[in-house]
Amino acid sequence: MSIMEQMGNISSEVGRAINAKKQNNKQNLENSIIRTLDLFDATIAELINTKSIRLKEILMSKDQFLTIINKESPSIDELNSLDRYFTHYAIAARLNK
Repeated sequence: MSIMEQMGNISSEVGRAINAKKQNNKQNLENSIIRTLDLFDATIAELINTKSIRLKEILMSKDQFLTIINKESPSIDELNSLDRYFTHYAIAARLNK
């Protein structure tokens, strides 16, 4: 998969995590975080193997996801900003197909 497709997949899970966080659904949140981290880790491993220049941005986006999603009470603006960032990748992946 291309980096856009991989990030598009991550975007779906990030969206699920954000929705679960907003609804205070701890079980769905935990499951979404685990799936998101699995997708991030697979993408990061691929970028390391190919020595991609995109690695730094993906690592920073993973860090931002974890920082915001693990806050006790992130603001709606933080959650929406995170969702918008990842949604752009999902849109780009669809446009490139």
